[in-house]
Amino acid sequence: MKIQHRESERHVLTIVVDNEPGILAKITGLFTARGYNIDSLTVADISENHSVSRITIVTGGPPTVIDQIEAQLDRLVPVHRVVDLTQAGPHVERELALVKVSGTGEKRVEALRLADIFRARPVDTTTGSFIFEITGPPDKIDSFIALMRELGLVEVGRTGIVGMMRGPEAA
Repeated sequence: MKIQHRESERHVLTIVVDNEPGILAKITGLFTARGYNIDSLTVADISENHSVSRITIVTGGPPTVIDQIEAQLDRLVPVHRVVDLTQAGPHVERELALVKVSGTGEKRVEALRLADIFRARPVDTTTGSFIFEITGPPDKIDSFIALMRELGLVEVGRTGIVGMMRGPEAA
């Protein structure tokens, strides 16, 4: 009998937690101890009194593994809510990147032209380089970076993914 393994599926998890020292270490430790990979991680304070934070984690695995991750996160005491945006329905994902490109002449002109097409904004300019700011879904940023590699890519900094459910309800 042949065992079939399901392909790893990408999931975006949002975790609302008490904003306390060590919570991020607890959550990432849970992933590390069980051998789960984190592809992207962002954290931000989301309350006026700085008591609650939102953690967004992009990970992958078969549905059974994702269910196990959610269940284990739900059991951590400072966790208020865990939502798998991928399973919950339509959602919006965005990421910000700074992309440094060096070049002169035609390569410089082409970098500016492509940045305009991708709606990337130059935030720093010298006679030999640009730093572009680009926001959007991860695949848009990946495409922009791939094109900039051919034109003199020097460095990339990415924030990681944030996401929210569409519609009037909170995740």
